[in-house]
Amino acid sequence: MSKKIIVAGAGHGGLTAAALLADKGFDVIVYERGEKGKLGYDWTDIFDPKALDVVGCPWPDEDKYEWKVDMTFWGPNTNPSAKIRQRVPNDPYEMEIKMERRDIYDMLINFAESKGAKIEYGVNIKGPVMLKDRVIGIDTDKGEILGDMVIDCCGCESPVRVGLPSYLEIQKHPKWGEKFHVYRAFYDLPVDIKTVEDLYKVTLFPDEEGVGIAWIASEATENESHSDLLIGRMDKFTEENALKTAEKYRLTNPQLGTEKKRGGYFTLIPVRQPLAIMVADGYAALGDSAFMTVPIIGSGIGNAIKNSKILADVIAGDKTETYSAEVLYKYQVEYFNKMGRDIAPLALAKLVLTRVSQEELKYAIDKGLLTWREMTITANHTSIWKFLKADISLLQRGVDLAKNPGLLKKVAPVVLDVIEYYLIAFSMPKTYDREALIKWARKYNHVFEKRLPKDKVREDELSYNDLV
Repeated sequence: MSKKIIVAGAGHGGLTAAALLADKGFDVIVYERGEKGKLGYDWTDIFDPKALDVVGCPWPDEDKYEWKVDMTFWGPNTNPSAKIRQRVPNDPYEMEIKMERRDIYDMLINFAESKGAKIEYGVNIKGPVMLKDRVIGIDTDKGEILGDMVIDCCGCESPVRVGLPSYLEIQKHPKWGEKFHVYRAFYDLPVDIKTVEDLYKVTLFPDEEGVGIAWIASEATENESHSDLLIGRMDKFTEENALKTAEKYRLTNPQLGTEKKRGGYFTLIPVRQPLAIMVADGYAALGDSAFMTVPIIGSGIGNAIKNSKILADVIAGDKTETYSAEVLYKYQVEYFNKMGRDIAPLALAKLVLTRVSQEELKYAIDKGLLTWREMTITANHTSIWKFLKADISLLQRGVDLAKNPGLLKKVAPVVLDVIEYYLIAFSMPKTYDREALIKWARKYNHVFEKRLPKDKVREDELSYNDLV
């Protein structure tokens, strides 16, 4: 088979898609801007290891990973007695592993290359190459590279997706409230770890500057110890601002040292519903390029890997070898049926955080409106139904919510939004028709976008116009 598949960007799902397609006889080349041996940020990631079983990738050696521990959630100025500790069960189906990001890449690169996929490093992708409505390759700093189809794994702000013709109506950029700007760095641990009560402390709305989270994770072994700091906000911020924020955190978190040991990078994470249209003639988006993360936590490695199997099977099953939107749409339909349809409403729950105040969130935590059941969130929680659990406190929580009219007014619409969403979601076209799909995509996106603050969205859109 001589059909050439271009994988734009060495995303996690892109690498496993490359492995699966190369194994089926395709000529697969991954084009990546990074340097060989230096892919990935200098930090750890958490993901569902069962995704590796889906694509047949061997698990890493045991010394390369450890099982994720519970997190403790705080709100701004939360009463210590009201903090929420996760209770991830000792169940292999629910548990996740933590690995160095570079080790994850090494594992997936080795898997792809072992199946015959090729990887070219140092290639800066600038956009797609189009022939009328069809994507026929990628435009790079090395010139145009042509192929029979392109799998877009260039991330949240993919230059391939952004460069597609507007009339295809494949969303170019995530909007304000649909993405998280994240700063992460590892500092020394200046205290005895036995004195740290919350080893993995997550604070919601820690700063008055805007909507966001922060975590300080303290870890120590015989050879190394550190405090892992993450600051995430809906609004873009600078390193100077991050360092000032870290200094403020140290006043109440003595486990956060001052010596930066590694990291100190920014990244952008999609925290929104999946892309409404993710295919075109000769094109398919995968992973962060298709916004396949769990919206509440931004985890997407496992989902990208799992869905690479769907995409690879659809490509390999195309007897016409044209890789048209009509054929590739089967990938989108199967993804939505298996995962996307039920993961999208989590974005509606997340959008509540863009509307509530610090005081309202504090009330929700201190009064027990949020419990360990809602906060036990993993990368394997790919359905809103996993969060909807009744218990004996539900009635009292309802009463307490009603006692805070401001919070109730912001939370109650979510129920109606979810109902509206499902009425639209189940009307997604079963087969590809561009006009029908565009009409559906507009309704789908509107359910989420109508809750976003218009001033913030407009300001964010203008920042993209400045780049043109």
